[in-house]
Amino acid sequence: MTGPIPRDPVPPQDDPLTIEIEALVSGDHADPFGVLGLHDAGSKGKLVLRCFLPEAQRVQVIETASGAIVGDLTRCHPAGLFAGPVDRDQRFAYRLRVATESGTTEIDDAYRFPPILGELDVHLLAEGTHLQSFERLGAHPMVFDGVAGTAFAVWAPNARRVSVVGDFCNWDGRRLPMRFRFECGVWELFVPGVGPGVPYKFEIKNHAGDLLPLKADPYAFQGESAPGTASLIHGLHHYDWQDQPWQAHCLATDWRSTAVSIYEVHLGSWRRHSDNSYLSYDELADQLVPYAKDMGFTHIELLPVTEHPFDGSWGYQPIGLFAPTSRHGTPDQFQRFVERCHDAGIGLLLDWVPGHFPTDAHGLAWFDGTHLYEHADPRQGFHRDWNTLIYNFGRHEVTDFLLTNGLFWLQHYHLDGLRVDAVASMLYLDYSRKPGEWIPNQYGGNENLEAVAFLKRVNELAYRDHPGTLTIAEESTAWPGVSRPTWLGGLGFGFKWNMGWMHDTLNYISKEPIHRRYHHNDLTFGLLYAFSENFILPLSHDEVVHGKKSLIGKMPGDRWQQFANLRAYYGFMFGHPGKKLLFMGGEFAQRDEWSHDHSLSWSQLDENEHRGVQSLVRDLNHLYQALPALHQQDCEQAGFEWIDALDSDNSVLAFLRYAKDRDDPVVVVCNFTPVPRDHYRIGVPFPGRYRVRLDTDAPLYGGSGYCGDANRDVLADETIAWHGRPCSLDLRLPPLGTLLLQRQG
Repeated sequence: MTGPIPRDPVPPQDDPLTIEIEALVSGDHADPFGVLGLHDAGSKGKLVLRCFLPEAQRVQVIETASGAIVGDLTRCHPAGLFAGPVDRDQRFAYRLRVATESGTTEIDDAYRFPPILGELDVHLLAEGTHLQSFERLGAHPMVFDGVAGTAFAVWAPNARRVSVVGDFCNWDGRRLPMRFRFECGVWELFVPGVGPGVPYKFEIKNHAGDLLPLKADPYAFQGESAPGTASLIHGLHHYDWQDQPWQAHCLATDWRSTAVSIYEVHLGSWRRHSDNSYLSYDELADQLVPYAKDMGFTHIELLPVTEHPFDGSWGYQPIGLFAPTSRHGTPDQFQRFVERCHDAGIGLLLDWVPGHFPTDAHGLAWFDGTHLYEHADPRQGFHRDWNTLIYNFGRHEVTDFLLTNGLFWLQHYHLDGLRVDAVASMLYLDYSRKPGEWIPNQYGGNENLEAVAFLKRVNELAYRDHPGTLTIAEESTAWPGVSRPTWLGGLGFGFKWNMGWMHDTLNYISKEPIHRRYHHNDLTFGLLYAFSENFILPLSHDEVVHGKKSLIGKMPGDRWQQFANLRAYYGFMFGHPGKKLLFMGGEFAQRDEWSHDHSLSWSQLDENEHRGVQSLVRDLNHLYQALPALHQQDCEQAGFEWIDALDSDNSVLAFLRYAKDRDDPVVVVCNFTPVPRDHYRIGVPFPGRYRVRLDTDAPLYGGSGYCGDANRDVLADETIAWHGRPCSLDLRLPPLGTLLLQRQG
């Protein structure tokens, strides 16, 4: 470039335009489109163009259609604002030819493009009923008015100014201030020439004009790998799903009467490379999916894979609710992982966290300088247990954000259900609070009415829009009707974790056998309420961390007794009414507590006892699916009958499981002492032969094989009535063992 840079005289400081320009170049203008781009110059038929390019030395205006130079702009402010007339009398498509110290380039001007959001979008966003808001908010690569770029939009109604920042503008918040749509509180901007893979954040000034820490995009579809905290432009890529047969299967399935056995997995520590680096989603598809299939699990439940900054939160303090964590790869790779699960006939569930969010500065906390997503009063908005914030479920834009997010995983990623975390903390205003530390609802009660309405709506929409899905509540109280339809007054979940069963039975099995006779009710009490909800029996990650020991570590006695106890307990669990859930590592009796920092101890499978437990869980899963009596009436009183619940002196339980066809029940007998019992008689309802389908004490599983062939085929004795039943079986009970027998007719 030659010659001096043209300059206009500096206008008077009290000129209104000057005031606006000063606000713009200082990054304090709330309406950048009122200054930048093409504007009426004041004379009829005249247009002036303004742009803010701090690094520019000269700016020329090029008509896109003809390529002609139609304006040579003047630097009118030392910070880098250029302005000047253009040789056109009406608005037109143009580009800017920008000369800098490093050369000359042509760019499209972000301030020549019209608004992104349409009237319907604006209306629904303002109303809080835009259940596809992820298609509009966030960052979306697109071609707009013939130009490739990315459309950005973010909800920040109380901000004074919002800019999108990234390498594309040298992270300078003055460069790309956004247009404010006051009708719905959203800021939007189409940025030309910016595409997928580019890091970005939002720079926000609060109402007082103070800069907030840079914010990640709440709707980002991809995030940087830790320790980076920026969002990455990705967009809603179309994926050519080939899982239609699986979708049809789910649509036709009644999960209440179907075997559901869930393998709970933390992807970051299920297995790692030899250098302790993470497996990719593709590698997990190659290794985890066939393993879960071989083990007989029907579903995999992922601890939260929504993007989160802190590994130690296990995903339960998410920042990017719309982004699968980048620890294992890209969103596209995660979609392939989902499809590989479906190809194998395995459902994939997401542990979803709408109950709280972390206080990280780049997250949702104090998002626009106000308590936007969270309650302002810490008695409503702060979780002391986790030092996290609580969503304001009474604000319709917030519940729309969460509703949209839950449906997004079911729709866009074809996930098969949501396990909703910490539901109890959402239901009760006084959850984990002392008197005076909470605010009653409008009726003076402790129920969080807004959260209740939100949970009902989540379930209604999930089952309406995605029939065949599963919603599961982690709910630890006696709140009535958690898994009952909303039209019957329930919360509408499909299933509820049976936390009481878990705590009672683990308390029992951790006792020395000599003391178990005094705790017999820990095993039987759960049957008093077993059919009040659609229950899942969970042995989850929470039970094998923080000094609680691993499952095998909880077992009393010497090494042999520990493994025998665990095998007998698993037999009891799979015979008991309720769907099943087992956290990874439990299936082969990992000895150490779970740690998120490294892989499971797969080398323990070199030992016979661990292989035996793995074989047992595999066989229990397959038997659970094969025998309708074990799953068809999991949630129905008609599917269960006690044979003997009272033999506490011997620590023996016996009960029946029925399919809808009651002719061939399964008999479950558990001996929770190390004393073998010969000629143990139990009553049965029908004559015929009863065959042992599984013995947890079999040598195959590392057991003693005490029973041998004694119970291979037992003929019901019709001459000896027992336990109030017309027939009886004379059994040999193994020490610390569970038998599952099936009537053969």
